[in-house]
Amino acid sequence: MVGRVSERNILSKLTDADKSDFLAVYGRRRVGKTYLIKQHFENELFFSLTGQSSASLTQQLANFERSFSEFFPQTEFSSPNNWTEAFQLLKQAINRSRKKKKVIFIDELPWLDTPRSNFLSSLEYFWNTFASNRTDILLIVCGSAASWIINKIINNKGGLHNRITQKIRVEPFTLAECQALLEYNKIQFNPYQIAQLYMVFGGIPFYWQAIEKGKSVHQIINDLCFKNTGILQSEFKNLYTSLFLNAENHERIVRVLAQKNKGLTRNELLKESKLANAGSFTRILEELIESGFIRKYHPFGKLNRESLYQLIDNYSLFYLNFIENTKLSNKDPWLVKMNSQSYHAWSGYAFEQLVFLHIPQLLSALGIAGIGVEVSSWKSKKSENGAQIDLVLDRADGVVNLIEVKFGQTEYEITKSYEQNIRNKVSVFMNENKLNKAVFVGFVTVYGLKENMYFYSVQHNIKLFDLFQF
Repeated sequence: MVGRVSERNILSKLTDADKSDFLAVYGRRRVGKTYLIKQHFENELFFSLTGQSSASLTQQLANFERSFSEFFPQTEFSSPNNWTEAFQLLKQAINRSRKKKKVIFIDELPWLDTPRSNFLSSLEYFWNTFASNRTDILLIVCGSAASWIINKIINNKGGLHNRITQKIRVEPFTLAECQALLEYNKIQFNPYQIAQLYMVFGGIPFYWQAIEKGKSVHQIINDLCFKNTGILQSEFKNLYTSLFLNAENHERIVRVLAQKNKGLTRNELLKESKLANAGSFTRILEELIESGFIRKYHPFGKLNRESLYQLIDNYSLFYLNFIENTKLSNKDPWLVKMNSQSYHAWSGYAFEQLVFLHIPQLLSALGIAGIGVEVSSWKSKKSENGAQIDLVLDRADGVVNLIEVKFGQTEYEITKSYEQNIRNKVSVFMNENKLNKAVFVGFVTVYGLKENMYFYSVQHNIKLFDLFQF
């Protein structure tokens, strides 16, 4: 398996534990949740069941019966009429087994909880009265409907309250993991080309797995995003509805944030989205954050109530900027758009997001991975000077790193005027924030900085390649 080192370490520890555990696995669509579990345990699962979308209780129970027969072919049993009877069959199979650890994997759990099925209450009873009292069970539940998993399992207020002993949010791949997946598939791209793909696909393994060998970056984007057969041409329509109940409001917030690169405050977002200021609005924001679509962050020097919400899902940003309003044809629309001014403007922002998604790797490249750091951005309170910093790292050791992020196909050259611009930014930043810390200026660029007389005014010169760390 490519990547997933930390997730697999958790799974291994739970397998070796001398107690029963209840693990919730969740994450956005196509991120590889099911693949992780099935690849890690391979043929070691004690029992596995997958819910079926829009199926009746009768059909779900029939699926249980079929799975039970496959895992326990020598067992004679009567067909279960309800979930209580189904879990009773599972209990009996566990009691008969001498296997050291019984790993039970229930996938697409939300689809099993059909109206009036009592599935969730039966699962609660199975865990609370049986599984949790043993030392040999690892119960893993998973589902693409992230909001359901979060609200019904992880934050359950009923019989499963505080019963989850471990959770894994399956994150998108990093640049290094995407590179490893490409190499596994015998596809060779340099860091710049991988970054171009990452800015469109994010780190979603399913998207990267669809890349065809022998095609250029822009041919890949064109085929996957702008052709009728492309998996990303209509992915946006399914993305939010598969994850969230009443997803129209989730999508509305995403569309609003897609128009505001640096993000919006909660009050601004309420106004722009025209949604009600209610508990449901807070829940939607929390679900989008927990599923990795948006982030909440504090601009440097601002109060908590001035926190900003920002869209960070690469594919959603690309879809709303380019795919949605492009008419499909037999021609290759992306091969025309790739040289447009709108693409160059978008790519600068998308590269900033790529860097924000690799903060641990950036801190390692800066040599400060072991130091406490608060990550933010900054914009001057005095609108007339317009000074702003892409990335601010406020360190616990008395230093603030001000990081400029620049995307380009060659070494980035600091000119005399730009060097003066940087000096002005630093001065305004220190004056407005009354800092009593050292300030280091750094750059993150694709190929590094061109060495000239202004190069030496910068303390850190981070290249894209430096972010390719596991």
